[in-house]
Amino acid sequence: MENIIIGIAGPSGSGKTTVAEKIEEFLTENDHVVVISFDDYYRRNDHMSFEEREKLNYDHPNSIEMELLMNDLKELKANRPINKVLYDFVNHNRSDKTELVEPKKIIILEGLFTLVEKDIRDLLDIKIYVDTDSDICFIRRLTRDVNARGRTIESVIEQFTTFVKPMREQFIEPSKKYADIIIPSGGENTVAINMVKTQIENLIKGRK
Repeated sequence: MENIIIGIAGPSGSGKTTVAEKIEEFLTENDHVVVISFDDYYRRNDHMSFEEREKLNYDHPNSIEMELLMNDLKELKANRPINKVLYDFVNHNRSDKTELVEPKKIIILEGLFTLVEKDIRDLLDIKIYVDTDSDICFIRRLTRDVNARGRTIESVIEQFTTFVKPMREQFIEPSKKYADIIIPSGGENTVAINMVKTQIENLIKGRK
């Protein structure tokens, strides 16, 4: 089985996960799709206290264990299963649990840094960048982090101004130039999503 790897990048709160879900919906055999999130590959920081981990810059590429992610992608591409690490956002640290992930025909990789690292880009068959206004990204992140990740409003605002916005400008937005397809407004852009669908269908047909 020859895999197709689709990379989805974009700023925090841009709608990457929604785009990934929309792509899954288009594929009639969802059991042939697996989604891998960069978020699960944040480095383990057991040596730090909760307060120290809380203050780390999670929007810098160095916060991700790229070597492990690369190895897992290569294993899946070689049709071998992986025990994927999981991240605990409430405790700001890697979970002790893992998830067995079987290789699938289509692998969707989504995260902030999907297009930042050349070694990752070289594995991708389709490179997508989700481009959403910074104010909208902030509102989405605020809502998500307070409701789903146990953050306070004050901590989200401080993290956004200290790390998220500067790292977006330094790393995330410059990676847009590597995208094959740019999707403005995230998962709400049905025209762009349909373009992605067509591209995926053409790739699948070409590899049968």
